[in-house]
Amino acid sequence: MMSEHTSLGFCSCPEKSCDLFLTQNFTTFSFYILAWDRTKTSVMMRPQAWRAICCLKFRVIYLLLTLNVVILLMYGDNYLRTRDVTKGKSTTRVAKTSCSFHSLSPKEAQVAHFLKHSIAWPETLSLPRHLFLNDTSDPAQSTFTILPHKRGSWFVGDQLEVLIKVSDFYGRPKTSGGDFLLARLHNPTLNAGVAGRVFDHRNGTYTAVFPLLWEGSAQVEVTLVHPSEGIAVLEKLTREQPDRIYFRSFFRLGSVYKTTTCNICLNSSRRLCNYTDPSTGEPWFCYKPKNLRCDARITHSKGGFRVYLRPMEEELFQSGVNLKVSIPASGPAHIQVLSQFDFFYRSGFNFPGDFPGVAKKTMQFTPSGYYYQGAWRPLDGTTVHQFHSITAISQCLKNKAVHLYGDSTIRQWFEYLNHSLPDLKEFDLRSSNQTGPFLALDYANNILLTFHSHGPPIRFRVVPVSHLHYIANDLDRVVGGTNTVVVIGIWSHFSTFPIEVYIRRLLNIRKAVMRLLSRSPDTLIIIRTANPKALTLYETLTNSDWFSLQRDKILRAIFKRMKVKLVDAWEMSVAHHLPHSLHPQPPIVENMIDVVLSYICPKTENL
Repeated sequence: MMSEHTSLGFCSCPEKSCDLFLTQNFTTFSFYILAWDRTKTSVMMRPQAWRAICCLKFRVIYLLLTLNVVILLMYGDNYLRTRDVTKGKSTTRVAKTSCSFHSLSPKEAQVAHFLKHSIAWPETLSLPRHLFLNDTSDPAQSTFTILPHKRGSWFVGDQLEVLIKVSDFYGRPKTSGGDFLLARLHNPTLNAGVAGRVFDHRNGTYTAVFPLLWEGSAQVEVTLVHPSEGIAVLEKLTREQPDRIYFRSFFRLGSVYKTTTCNICLNSSRRLCNYTDPSTGEPWFCYKPKNLRCDARITHSKGGFRVYLRPMEEELFQSGVNLKVSIPASGPAHIQVLSQFDFFYRSGFNFPGDFPGVAKKTMQFTPSGYYYQGAWRPLDGTTVHQFHSITAISQCLKNKAVHLYGDSTIRQWFEYLNHSLPDLKEFDLRSSNQTGPFLALDYANNILLTFHSHGPPIRFRVVPVSHLHYIANDLDRVVGGTNTVVVIGIWSHFSTFPIEVYIRRLLNIRKAVMRLLSRSPDTLIIIRTANPKALTLYETLTNSDWFSLQRDKILRAIFKRMKVKLVDAWEMSVAHHLPHSLHPQPPIVENMIDVVLSYICPKTENL
């Protein structure tokens, strides 16, 4: 048996030669090795037949191996994913497989999992197929009640609690949570206001909590932004129709021109131009135009909006019915707040916080700030100065380079500063007044002010592709230093996409900020948060306050504990008496700019 086994080479080849051939040729083809082992067993049982056909059999196997190697070299893995369709210097590629809105690296996916858990919305009852409006949350049938204080009176420094009960259109109490509510405490006479925090008890009741920060009247205001059933529809839209906002690109080469659809992801059998950013990995695709190369792309623009809703689902977003509608009070809607000195004298020289009979509240809330006499007062220890004169602003920005990056809410800050400083001269860069880029210079005071919009997805009219920049890449080109200020605001254009898209973008920006601070630690980085806005059906389906709130929470979490400053546009809008707007009204913007300038010039006096 041993002699037969030793003669199992390629037609009587020596045993060592057979082993050497197997080692060299079968290592990367394990399935052939298994087949060879089975064949050897069969041959050992029938040695005479094997010797007759071994040469022919192994020639066939060798030809199969050679054919596999040729196929591997010709078509490789890259062919299955992308294939270069241009020649010369162009590196644009045409994608051949489907993409994903949720694609993240393993490390990013781990971070995203934690972040998504931190913003998880209370689960609501699944929407029945035949949903009726009367079974959903009705702000007119719902009520809020100011809970009495144990001491009988409220003093500055106390916490006010308000119980909110949500009912349906029949007046029946809801038994589950998930409604989106906003709460505000204000005094119109004092031009004072503060945002409250709403706690969801997941049984149809909620508690709004407010710190009492001024003496005098304090009036409670509670608003139902969306019923829980509306939130379920918004979640379904993002899950099932993440591409409901789509984009266009114009291609031209000589007299040939085409316009095609673009997006973060295009799942189609059609050929795609892959414009994924090589530095950040941010994906972007367009359908390849017929008879044009991918590098013939000229412009980017918003293409349109398409959404599929059942008629009943549309009824969940009705202005004046269940879309940003106030909830009435059951009883008084205001309280009278006394000063701490009143309590001091009444209680035997104890301040409210020292009173032994008051148990610590389980629902604590400290807002980022509040308005008093129309001015924003932060509660994190920051002193905000009022920059009401041209001289004050110019002196603060003297010898400074201020770089603004983001969406139109950041462009609004550029416009405010540009209009406030007559010596700041804007250069005509032949750019759109919507998209930028913009550059303004005050030569005498050595002030440089710039604005760059963020890269796609961005819902502007028409943007030359040469103006499409990712913030992370722009930050890598900033020298930085003591006199450099970087302001970032990016949120609104990401609302219709799965949250992973926004997480990936912020993680890239975060890494770029870390690199900038590493090479220039004295650079000042300021982050603008999201803010609520006026809502219609269209605005709700594309840019709901609920979408903005989720992204606001993600932004705060990603930049937490970093050496950056926040401008809390969310609370500054909620706390103010003016109506919500995507682009906040001038008094709110003025307060935001005061916060920014106070970060730049913290020791300013006698403004």
